Amino acid sequence: MKLNDKIIVVTGAASGIGRAMAQRFAAEGAKLIVCADRDEAGAKATAVGIKGVAITVDVSREADIQSLIETVERDHGPIDLFCSNAGIGVGGGAETPNEDWQRIWDINVMAHVWAARHLVPLMTARGGGYLLNTASAAGLLSQIGSAPYAVTKHAAVGLAEWLAITHGDQGIKVSVLCPQAVRTAMTAGNPDGVASIDGMMEPDDLAEVVVKSIEAEDFLILPHPEVLTYMRHKTADYGRWIGGMRKLNRRFAG
Repeated sequence: MKLNDKIIVVTGAASGIGRAMAQRFAAEGAKLIVCADRDEAGAKATAVGIKGVAITVDVSREADIQSLIETVERDHGPIDLFCSNAGIGVGGGAETPNEDWQRIWDINVMAHVWAARHLVPLMTARGGGYLLNTASAAGLLSQIGSAPYAVTKHAAVGLAEWLAITHGDQGIKVSVLCPQAVRTAMTAGNPDGVASIDGMMEPDDLAEVVVKSIEAEDFLILPHPEVLTYMRHKTADYGRWIGGMRKLNRRFAG
């Protein structure tokens, strides 16, 4: 899909990956970029720089996502591409408090569900549309030191797969973005973590990969191509892969 003349919504657009994608989409000649974020000032700063529109949204609330979609469709026109990008990280394992599990589940998984719930019927009725869901390489592999992050990102990948399988014949295109370490607020406190083994990517470089992948309508977007090799190792010999990940766990979490 070409991005010129398209109406695009990006959640988590106040900073990091979301801001970089919004700026890059604008450079491609998008008709309108809607910058959605709970950080109102940050969303406005991104929107001003690209002559977009800022909307304050808390993606952990279905009502906010529903309102976002309804507002854009009513005031600006049909959404061509919805980038469900906002996400958070939570450390720890099974002992992590229930409220932390619930919050990361709502933001990293349910936000994608709610976007699809309220947008796919509209897109299907007009013949198609595009969903880009940001997950993580952790959703294909795992995340040392964080069960909530690994579990929710796996779920996000699974949902994207299901949407592509179920709605592809209705004209719904789906991509799932699965980077390793990107220089954002999320990685600022841990620049040498396990996800940065293959280097820390700049958000602008990631956005360039995203544009090319959307043009090609790739389902799986891997800004770090090494992830594909790791996936192949995992599926070729799951036990050996687990052993390798245990070594990483001893190195980074032990």
